[in-house]
Amino acid sequence: MATINNIAVLGTGVLGSQIAFQSAYSGKKVVAYDINDEILVKAKERADGLAKTYLAEVPGATQAKVDAALANLSFSSDLSVAVADADLVIEAVPEVLSIKQDTFAKLNAVAPEKTIFATNSSTLLPSDIAPSSGRVDRFLAMHFANRVWQFNTAEIMGTPETSKESFDAVVACASEIGMVPIPMHKEKAGYVLNSLLVPFLSAAAQLAAGDYADPKDVDKVWRIATGAPIGPFQIYDIVGLNTPYNIMMSGDEGQQKLGKWLKENYIDKGRLGMATGHGFYDYTTDDKS
Repeated sequence: MATINNIAVLGTGVLGSQIAFQSAYSGKKVVAYDINDEILVKAKERADGLAKTYLAEVPGATQAKVDAALANLSFSSDLSVAVADADLVIEAVPEVLSIKQDTFAKLNAVAPEKTIFATNSSTLLPSDIAPSSGRVDRFLAMHFANRVWQFNTAEIMGTPETSKESFDAVVACASEIGMVPIPMHKEKAGYVLNSLLVPFLSAAAQLAAGDYADPKDVDKVWRIATGAPIGPFQIYDIVGLNTPYNIMMSGDEGQQKLGKWLKENYIDKGRLGMATGHGFYDYTTDDKS
């Protein structure tokens, strides 16, 4: 079975940055790639912010450990440089099929023959993307949940063409970077987590978009009635509103209508979620009730 020591993460948004930092924190050599140096400036700021978060929230985290993580993590806007030594590439670009297909086509031209490709797609099937990769036997999905240091599952899903060696290597790597691997026996859009989560969030959006109840009241009844620590709109804010929007716009007419509501009322107003300070909630204040 192949050993994965060097990882490249493509995309340095909220989740891509977390995957890169968690992998580096666990001792892997990691290169975080994005399309230009301006974006990478923000990516480095995210990494510094994650170092502080780990010190505050991760049991056993020390300054020496987060310093080692930052030392293991480098950044590049040159794709060929980013993947030159990669044993595994994890793609975390926007949830749009054409973007992912184009990314893997470009990646295949510059990545070493040994490299395994993984998509972190939330809803797309790996078999929809794999042909563009040029290496269907070394292509699969590896899906992380937001706040990877806390909600540390890694759902791993191959296609009928994925080799057992590649699948097993990624399952082993998931454990090595502190994840709990959830191997899937066959392809399922949404994996396990999003097969449950997406309909739940969609139902909440329908209540708010239809003006049946305010988002905060939807959250309130969910928390009180179920004992859950957070409600669906708090989850939206944690995930960030762009990803749910992309998922909605790839759905049926009803889902696209919800996507337009989300865009017009929140995204277009700069309310993108917790990372920007505003989403359904205002994170510049202390009131999240």
